[in-house]
Amino acid sequence: MQDIYENLVYREKMEHQETCKSIETGKMPASLPPEVEEGNIEYKLKLVDPSPSRFEHLVTQMKWRLQEGEGEAIYELGVEDNGLLAGLSPVDLQASLTNLERMAEKLGATLTILREREVESEDNREPKKALEILVRKVPDDQQFIDLRLAVLGNVDAGKSTLLGVLTQGELDNGRGRARLNLFRHLHEIQSGRTSCISHEVLGFDSKGGVVNYSESRSIEEICEHSSKLITLIDLAGHHKYLKTTIFGLTCYKPDFSMLVVSANTGMAGTTKEHLGFALALKVPIFVVITKIDMCRKFVIEKTVTQLERILKSPGCRKIPSRVKNEDDAITLGENFDSDRVVPIFTVSCVTGENLDLLLKFLHVLPPLGNFNEREKLVQEHTEFQIDGVFSVPGVGSVVGGQIHTGSIREGDKLMIGPYDNGGFKEVSVKTVHRHRLPCRLIQAGQAATVALIDVERENIRKGMVLVSCKLAQSCIEFECDIFLLFHNTSIQEGFQTTVHVGNVVQLANIIKIKDKKKIRTNEKAEVIFRFVKHPEYIREGSRLLFRQGSTRGVGEVIRIIPLVGEPKIL
Repeated sequence: MQDIYENLVYREKMEHQETCKSIETGKMPASLPPEVEEGNIEYKLKLVDPSPSRFEHLVTQMKWRLQEGEGEAIYELGVEDNGLLAGLSPVDLQASLTNLERMAEKLGATLTILREREVESEDNREPKKALEILVRKVPDDQQFIDLRLAVLGNVDAGKSTLLGVLTQGELDNGRGRARLNLFRHLHEIQSGRTSCISHEVLGFDSKGGVVNYSESRSIEEICEHSSKLITLIDLAGHHKYLKTTIFGLTCYKPDFSMLVVSANTGMAGTTKEHLGFALALKVPIFVVITKIDMCRKFVIEKTVTQLERILKSPGCRKIPSRVKNEDDAITLGENFDSDRVVPIFTVSCVTGENLDLLLKFLHVLPPLGNFNEREKLVQEHTEFQIDGVFSVPGVGSVVGGQIHTGSIREGDKLMIGPYDNGGFKEVSVKTVHRHRLPCRLIQAGQAATVALIDVERENIRKGMVLVSCKLAQSCIEFECDIFLLFHNTSIQEGFQTTVHVGNVVQLANIIKIKDKKKIRTNEKAEVIFRFVKHPEYIREGSRLLFRQGSTRGVGEVIRIIPLVGEPKIL
């Protein structure tokens, strides 16, 4: 059995042969995989003296690559279509770089040279070089490229401290000073433990510099001067706040997740559980091992070995790759759209060791969205999931959340609900803000706050939605395809559990199990849930998590059973 597993891992490594080779050598690989038509990576042997028609074709091609990468593309200069690094002479390289800058300028994009490699020529007359260049253009309908990163890990692993150091640019004093600005409650400052979800932003300019480290650090100016913005979602690590952590993963739909592990404690406490949740929700993950300044080298290696063993286990089936230099960070960042490789960083927030590698990785981290899919979602009816409710003096009721489909503008009329009887109420949109900046329009995939007219703060709760009139439908029963991760005995009809679906968190009973009488650990089944308290808005195809005590399970909503005769407008 062990031999079979080792062969499986070996085959998986062969699929990423070039990536792994570059990681081992710490250099840009001698050859790359053959170029593919899809994706945001383009190979160019040289760009010297293109004709006007050829230049227009190249600009159109760059525009396509940027759309494929949601605003980011990678150009490999001096590389043939089959992936061979042929290299360019200094004259041809400069001419190609100049033409590439002309192409980017016509599209309003910027260039950043990520790395270069000298290529040995057969005649050994003059050195040749190949360049890897990041092309970035903020989409026309956005102010910046926006990514969401969830931060997971056990309590006292150093999550808040790490975020404080990354966003403020000042090292920690060894006693948690860097994390104080992230805490929102007095008991968090006193205990040093995060209990609620907090958001921080990390902005990069077009050249890869961190905007946060300038003299003015207001979030408004960070957003204004950033071409790429990463929203860091700090989640609680203590088991007591597990409900809050799961809510953050299911509601905010992060693009990536960062698992923070303390070097001196290893995979302790809720670390494995958080890792399991990220894998169950299919959120790409990378690992940061902190507090390496507190440990001897053999302790750090022990923690890394333990982590690699867990990632390679049949339950995870990942390929861990330790980041040792800048080349590793760039290579893994560009290839992080793969769901197999898990980068591992070892950092210290006190000495600052390897923090620059983590920042370089975050800078080149690609958006994982699909341009055509996002365009399709924008054309659909509006659905805005509410995960926060506020009352602002002089403004009124304000809701925060994420828009899943459609778009919202000032003055739009939408339906808010469902209420306890399953009905919806018509409201008007007063203003819309993103990252505290006013905007006229938000579209699918963006997080924002929306000020509403004609509704009181007391009549709004987390879990509600703002939707178009045609989507104003609620349910109290829904059918799911579930997989039971763990349970002490077996689940039968009547089992009650807490269900997490998007921004919805509520107790539900299993009223029917199809074709089975019981469900045991590691078994699949189709079940029908019924909410205990009130109806909710749920969308077919949504990922689902449920928990009760030590019971854990995941699933997908396959059918909604709508309420019959529900009132549409209150």
